[in-house]
Amino acid sequence: MYQRTPVGGPNRRGAAAVEMALVTPFFVMLVFGIIEFGRAMMVCNLITNAAREGTRAAVLDGSTNAAVTQSVQTFLVGALGVSASDISVAIAVTPATGNPSPGNVIANCLPRDSITVTVQVPYNRVALIPGNYLQSKQLIGQNTMRHE
Repeated sequence: MYQRTPVGGPNRRGAAAVEMALVTPFFVMLVFGIIEFGRAMMVCNLITNAAREGTRAAVLDGSTNAAVTQSVQTFLVGALGVSASDISVAIAVTPATGNPSPGNVIANCLPRDSITVTVQVPYNRVALIPGNYLQSKQLIGQNTMRHE
């Protein structure tokens, strides 16, 4: 009877284990990178939603800058679990044609003034994987609505 030997001969024993040992770290890094990127995209959407909530609160009569800031911070603290001190909220008011400048004070806004709410959160406060690679980056969300 004739027995065929596998291609490459018997000295290929353990080759799969060595190849796996070489490829696994890169594969794991790729998977964790995909997870971290997905998390960053989710957080960006939440920050944009927080800016939208703040702008909705800002366009109502009787609202104040402090109330809008509190609304944004409450939304993000509940959604992301970050501290309120990590959340930066900037409010800018652009007067409509013919309206006097309210000076970025929502209480002084007149109808048709544009209110822009910009929210920033440091990336390292919301990252799943700790590291210094994106430590100085900010995740930003912005929304603009017209005061009614």
